[in-house]
Amino acid sequence: MARIKGVDIPNNKRIEIALTYIYGIGRSLSNQILNDAKIDINKRAGELSIDELNAIRDQINKYTIEGDLRREVNMNIKTKMEINSYQGTRHKKGLPVRGQRTNRNARTRKGKGKVVANKKK
Repeated sequence: MARIKGVDIPNNKRIEIALTYIYGIGRSLSNQILNDAKIDINKRAGELSIDELNAIRDQINKYTIEGDLRREVNMNIKTKMEINSYQGTRHKKGLPVRGQRTNRNARTRKGKGKVVANKKK
């Protein structure tokens, strides 16, 4: 099992899909990394040679992923909360941040329902 950026890559999956197990890498970025490294996207992760893995690692190091990306996202959220922006106040209250409705189905994001306003019976 290959290990890239502290993440175990599954051997039985195509390398295009296996790279998406790394936080911050989706299908399009995975394809771009493999094209730059000149590796076939249909190859299985277990079939890669050490040279190919090193080429993938070199390409991945050009991007912000895993711990650094998580830290950056959390810092952005904390900054919004500190400056009391609208999104920051929604984060503090545990409510949907991006304009979703709350009177019907805001429970899927944070578990048990939050009281938004008094509902008339």
